[in-house]
Amino acid sequence: MAERSPATRRTLWLVLSLVFAFLYIPIAVLVALSFNEGGLPTAWSGFSLKWYVSLAGNSAILSAALNTLIVALVSTAIATLLGTLLAIGVEMRRHHGKGLEALIFAPMIIPDIVLAIALLSFFSMLNLTMGLHTIILAHVVFNLAFVCSVVRARLKSFDWSIVEASTDLGASAVTTFRRVTLPVILPAVIAGALLAFTLSVDEFIIAFFTAGAGRASTTLPMQIYAMIRFGITPEINALATIVMAVSITALTLSQQLNRGMTGQ
Repeated sequence: MAERSPATRRTLWLVLSLVFAFLYIPIAVLVALSFNEGGLPTAWSGFSLKWYVSLAGNSAILSAALNTLIVALVSTAIATLLGTLLAIGVEMRRHHGKGLEALIFAPMIIPDIVLAIALLSFFSMLNLTMGLHTIILAHVVFNLAFVCSVVRARLKSFDWSIVEASTDLGASAVTTFRRVTLPVILPAVIAGALLAFTLSVDEFIIAFFTAGAGRASTTLPMQIYAMIRFGITPEINALATIVMAVSITALTLSQQLNRGMTGQ
């Protein structure tokens, strides 16, 4: 490959810098203004933590945060279990058609608004009362595909002969999974769970369509949307900063696990 000229490298760096600036300057401004002492969301008047303190005393936000945590933890646990079993079942088949692949990854590809309407119609057909339980079920649907994809990536390099050797030595299927398969895929399972948790915390459209009425099933993204309809305030900036920090932390841990899993 021919070496790029200094002018070409400078141009590439300039384009890269502009792209990163376009992506991250608005986020940096949001974080900075969350520490703004004044009530105006766009004019800096001094450093203060009062908006974070204000969040701690806001019952609506605390209720939404608790609902978000419940939905994220429960849906992540269910999606991780089902996604891991699905990944193992698919990879054990060795030979599977493209139709199965399409069915597995369809929730990742279908637009959120389409999936939300489909789930709403399905729950209405079953006469289910909307609430946290329907949000959890909806989140399991799309999180399952993400967990499955992460675990399958690890299973692609898994040596299935050790499973056969364990079986030949008299180990039961449960013992083989617990002592042979699970230790190998555990980093991928945890990475998939962290990814599912992050997606569940951030998700708005599907939760908006499948939630019930009132505060009992309002999640943090829904609460932010309800607050922002009346204008942006430093309190909203502070809340968005906290949600973003949680998401970045979970994604970073997931990436670290993936790097360790691939030996990079």
